Amino acid sequence: MCGFVGFLNTPELREPDRVLRAMADRIAHRGPDDADYYRDDRISLGFRRLSIIDLAGGRQPLRNEDGSKVLVFNGEIYNYQALREDLLQRGHVFTTKSDSETILHGYEEFGKDILQKLRGMFAFVIWNKEKEELFGARDIFGIKPFYYYQNDEQFLFGSEIKSFLSHPGFKKELDEEKIPEYLSYEYIPYENTIFKNVYKLPGAHCMTYRDGKLTVERYYRIRYSIEEDRSQEYWEEQIQKEFEESVAMHQISDVEVGCFLSSGVDSSYVVREISKGTEKVKTFSVGYTEEKYSELPYAQEFSQEIGVPNIANKVSADDFFDAMPEIQYFMDEPLPNPSEIPLYFLAKNARQYVKVVLSGEGADELFGGYPMYLQGGHFANYEKKVPRPFRKLAGAVAGALPEFKGKHFLMRGAQQPYQRFMRANYVFQEKERQKYLKRPITSKPPEEYSKRYFDEVPDLDEPTQLQYVDMHTWMIYDILLKADRMSMANSLELRVPFLDKKMLELSTRIPSRYRADCATETTKKALRGAAFKQLPEKTATRKKLGFPVPLSDWLRQDKYYEKVKAAFQSDIAEKFFITDELMKLLDDHKAGRALNMQKIWSFYTFIVWYEQFFVKN
Repeated sequence: MCGFVGFLNTPELREPDRVLRAMADRIAHRGPDDADYYRDDRISLGFRRLSIIDLAGGRQPLRNEDGSKVLVFNGEIYNYQALREDLLQRGHVFTTKSDSETILHGYEEFGKDILQKLRGMFAFVIWNKEKEELFGARDIFGIKPFYYYQNDEQFLFGSEIKSFLSHPGFKKELDEEKIPEYLSYEYIPYENTIFKNVYKLPGAHCMTYRDGKLTVERYYRIRYSIEEDRSQEYWEEQIQKEFEESVAMHQISDVEVGCFLSSGVDSSYVVREISKGTEKVKTFSVGYTEEKYSELPYAQEFSQEIGVPNIANKVSADDFFDAMPEIQYFMDEPLPNPSEIPLYFLAKNARQYVKVVLSGEGADELFGGYPMYLQGGHFANYEKKVPRPFRKLAGAVAGALPEFKGKHFLMRGAQQPYQRFMRANYVFQEKERQKYLKRPITSKPPEEYSKRYFDEVPDLDEPTQLQYVDMHTWMIYDILLKADRMSMANSLELRVPFLDKKMLELSTRIPSRYRADCATETTKKALRGAAFKQLPEKTATRKKLGFPVPLSDWLRQDKYYEKVKAAFQSDIAEKFFITDELMKLLDDHKAGRALNMQKIWSFYTFIVWYEQFFVKN
């Protein structure tokens, strides 16, 4: 695990060695154990290492036998031992025992086809000195980050955007046109970022840069091949079989591995599985001083029941607000998901005991864990029973009537799946967001940014479409982003055994009724069934809590109200937003006239983030 930085050298750059080290130092939290560098006439590569596998020998940048290729790599390859044996038989000479070297020799042997053989989480670049060609790739889920900056003069790349701040050729500019998208989604839902000319390499994509030309292509596609004739018991057995193997592979390490533990089925399933082969595996949980929001009692009860230690910490309101500036700096782009803050403190506590933890991210997206997938099933059934012209008529009539039970279902039932996709209007509707902006910004309706993913899978049922879209948007740009940043901010490696290639391929064979079953209102039906055989009943059947946060209550307390008020009346707020409208949101929430927590937090997050990147750094 590490962080990497790099850039193509330009004649006008003075002191490239100093610049390279400064860029790497910006992300020292990703790799506090070691640093090293490579530079030739054309390229500069920097590396920060968190030592997990081959503690003594896994140093990067890593060269091949003749020095013609150089690798920097962030992540873990869980099948590296089998790949290594194959490459040894093919005549490759290894100088380390690290998983990194299998990528380098694999690229020598197979070219970009090595990507089809890798099982793990990764982002890497390989510099081909002879061809003067740069090749890079990101794992199929996008677990590990990869950013690049490109304009007419510069090409920079790295694990975090903040590293670019130390390069004199980086022109730091806010892309103000992206603010409406941020307000609707909480993130920029595609390859662009909120910085001009800075891009995310998407998950399951690779890139080649040569002679000033960048080519980006997808190397892996999620394809569903549903097997309708299998029983639920069959799928439960398959899930347990693959999960056992995935957890075992995710435990490969030369240092101790622990686990995050919430009250939910996903992390509990991970803990139960790892505890079978690792007695007294350390588990880590976080809660709040406000007990009604805390998951700690459930997590501690479960850990006692299966006999593993649980190390817990609590977050106060002062902790929460005081950490916000630092957290938004670590995030690179504004992300107003309040759960990132307890996750930060959870990782900070865990890092005192271990370097690696396993966690339960990805189970919901792969196996049908969100309530909106059940809603998608209801809409799909409605569409089967009612022809489109009648649905459109019913929606139009319902829209003209006063509020009644079922009104919104009829209105949304008249729409296409991409139009009613709830994450497209997660915080602000298209028209609503305009009244807060200082100047009008023309932007596509938010659902249009998700439509591209719906269009890729037109023949799938709606719940499966929603899962597919989530894996390409919500999961990579919110769930995995905050997991990576909050763990690496504390120099902790987080591994996600549900997001394994074979687990994904298994999930794409399971019928919808065994994922999100709207007939019984059961999410993750087959996964819960598999977990039920391993976990106490009350854990396996517990409803998803989603990392609850007492933020809504805190915003009504004078101390924190005043803190947000100061931000809403600041010069930064005045620059971008109509501050009277921001204050109305805040005052209505404090007075109990409305529940505006998420909207308030979206604006507050942006203001705090902007101060970090455009005032202080």
